[in-house]
Amino acid sequence: MHNLYYATKNILDYTVHIASNQRGLVAVGLEESQEDFIGELKKDFSNSRIVYNEEKNHLPIQQITEYFQGTRRQFDLSLDIMGTSFQRRVWEALLTIPYGKVVAYKDIAIEIGNAKAGRAVGLANKKNKIPIIIPCHRVIGVNGSLVGYDGGLDLKKKLLALEGVKIVKEKVGI
Repeated sequence: MHNLYYATKNILDYTVHIASNQRGLVAVGLEESQEDFIGELKKDFSNSRIVYNEEKNHLPIQQITEYFQGTRRQFDLSLDIMGTSFQRRVWEALLTIPYGKVVAYKDIAIEIGNAKAGRAVGLANKKNKIPIIIPCHRVIGVNGSLVGYDGGLDLKKKLLALEGVKIVKEKVGI
């Protein structure tokens, strides 16, 4: 049985939960209860012993804190990404979206070689266990609308605004 280390920190106005293993970061939870976050970890990592340990999560905590303070635009963390091959392709494409920029679900679908997979890209985003680091909040509807975010549209707006993206009437101002 392997250890899965988690920590919970209040960073500015956000409650952030972080989990990692010996290979890297596996999950980030935003604005959810610690019980819900641990419940998801138990479900997704049933063969792991879940242990509270801030020191094992020091670097992710530091970098996410810097992100929320506006001093970090890129993350330099080892990730242990678990998902289907399609989900992994989507998430790897998300990692290329620059800070402060947005792209449409359709753009990601085209980038991974399946122009008709926009809806499937949205479902892969919903399964992303490492939000902010894998920036699914930077994906919007083709018409600029703020559609779909597992953490809720209010959180998506806050994250995009933090990155300097202008939002007018639930759409990205272009």
